[in-house]
Amino acid sequence: MSANEVDDYIAALDPQRQETLNQLRADILSVIPDAEQGIAYGCPVFTVGGKNVAGFSSASDHLSYLPHSGTVLMDMDPRALRSYSWSKGALQFAPHEHLPILLVTLLVRARLAEINGA
Repeated sequence: MSANEVDDYIAALDPQRQETLNQLRADILSVIPDAEQGIAYGCPVFTVGGKNVAGFSSASDHLSYLPHSGTVLMDMDPRALRSYSWSKGALQFAPHEHLPILLVTLLVRARLAEINGA
């Protein structure tokens, strides 16, 4: 896995998506600074202890935060997600919209707790 792969993924996008995803990347790394970065299933992923903790992707009409879990988003307080479209595996947001750092922190910490069995 390599952070360069994530650099290449983001560099291939339009400037607005680059800016938004670079911010999301920085926010994820602020919570898990020692995470390994790479590409899994064609999308950037952040891994801790060999486990996927967070990721993101770009689609034609939206960006997605990927919790790499079928339960993290389902277990969130619905009020925290009310401004977004989401399913159990992805939180979708507009290419010009930054996810709040508090939400990113909650999502990453929820996945870490899940991995650690808490």
